[in-house]
Order: sequence, then structure tokens, then C-alpha cells
Amino acid sequence: MNIPRILLNDSYTMPQIGLGVWQAKNGEEVQHAVHAAIDNGYRLIDTAALYANEDGVGEAIASSGVPREEIFLTTKLWNADHGYDNALRAFDASLERLGTEYVDLYLIHWPVPQTDKYVETWHALEEIKKSGRAKSIGVCNFPIPELERLIAESDTVPAINQIELHPRLQQQELRDYCASKGIHVESWSPIGGTGGDLLDDPILVEIAKKHTKSSAQVVIRWHIQLGLIVIPKSVHPDRIAQNIDVFDFSLSDDDMTQIASLNTNTRRGPDPSVFGNHMNTGVVRLAQKFGIGKLKK
Repeated sequence: MNIPRILLNDSYTMPQIGLGVWQAKNGEEVQHAVHAAIDNGYRLIDTAALYANEDGVGEAIASSGVPREEIFLTTKLWNADHGYDNALRAFDASLERLGTEYVDLYLIHWPVPQTDKYVETWHALEEIKKSGRAKSIGVCNFPIPELERLIAESDTVPAINQIELHPRLQQQELRDYCASKGIHVESWSPIGGTGGDLLDDPILVEIAKKHTKSSAQVVIRWHIQLGLIVIPKSVHPDRIAQNIDVFDFSLSDDDMTQIASLNTNTRRGPDPSVFGNHMNTGVVRLAQKFGIGKLKK
């Protein structure tokens, strides 16, 4: 399968669609998911220290039979590891768990503005990139003010801003800002997350019926046609295969306009402006459960 590649602002390229492994259990579950993805043509795998499955992801890539250089591997720095020295140590630990000498993309998972360490942390990522151990560096969940400060106080514009983005949260202002700075947007929770009713929306159902596709495939195709990078997550081989089967049809201008009308600015994930401080949120509890660390004020 000929997956389009996106040219980043540092001259590296990355596949436009990949597999997200958030909530995939370490061991057999995540390994089976990664193997299924690679067998179906995926070459972008997105994990994070928080997900506590870097070991399994690394083992699956190593045993896939596909050369490491053909896989675009992303991982992320967790909130508890902000700060220059902490970030360097956390990156080393991620490489060890992944069993690789480098990653293709390393991201700051959340800005955590309450601790005010994201610029210092970014300087560590710049050093990691200079060493060649991360080909590209970027951020996740960064609003415009944090991006503006990061750019003003460093020498490197992020290659990627990975944000929650789906038809109910289209983030046009943030997308426009990123485009103006040469930052590519990568969509997490691209089909609206599990347990939502987005895929049952009559507009999506009707468009899917017209194209003989599923609502999920229509939404993923919407991301592709907007020029976004998209990482739908699944551990089910049939769904993994379906999610990448989106290059044999195109949405019309009318389809795109109808999907644009679904925006309600509704988040399913945390708000980056307040998430990540000492509050005992569910994600922080999960980080503590897996021993990644407790974020301090």
C-alpha cells in the first residue's frame, strides 16, 4: 500500500496514517496490534512513556521482519519528567524500553503550564535531536500561547503538534496557526474516542453509505484530505485493517462541508490549559499505577 508521506519542517518525512497504541496492554496485546498494523501496511507506530507498552512495541517492531529504518516510531515524554536533566534521563529510559538506538519523533506529551518547565524541557529535546537519537521533535496538546513562547525562546520550531482533533473538535484556529509556522498537525482521538456517538451521526452514516464505507473510514479520510496526520488506535486486527483502507475513495466538497458542520468544540480528552498539574486526574493516576512518576507542583 502506497501511504502518503508528509514533509516536515526539518526535511524528514513521516507517513500520514499510523497506529496509536494508547490503552493497548503491554505484552501480547500491543505486540499483536503492531504486527497486524505492519502486516496491513502501516509504517507509523505511536506510543508514549505513559502508555507503559514501549517494551511490547519495540519487541513487535524488532520481530516484524520489516527493517527498523522503514518504521517511523514515535514516543512521548511524560509530564513528571519535565525539566532539562529529567527529560534526558526519561528519553534514555524510553530508548532502552523500546530496544532501539533512535526514535523518529519524540514529543512533549503535555505542556503542563502550571509547572512552567516546558521551554527548559524543549531545550533538552533540541539536544536529543542534535545527537541524532531523535530524527524529529515536536509537541502534543500545545495551545497557541505555549507554541508562541516555545518558538520565541528556542532555536527549533516543533515539527509536529499532536492534538485532539475530530469532527466535533476541529481546532481551526490552532490548525491555522500551526500552518503559518510550518508545524504539521497530527490528530489523536481522530474518530472521537470510544464510547462516543460521533460515528452514529446521521450525516456521517449517510456519507458512509454513499461511498460504501464505514463512518470511521469516512472520518479518517476527512483527516487525510485536510492534510492532517492521523493515528487511529485499535487492538483488533479487522479494525486496524479497516482504518487504513481509505485510499480507494475521496470525499466530495459537499461531503467535506457537511462534516465541517459537525464541529461543536467538544473535547473528549483533557483541556491542555489546565491538565497535568497536581490534581488527581485519571491519567495522572494511570501514570502513577505504572510507576512513571507523580507530578509535583
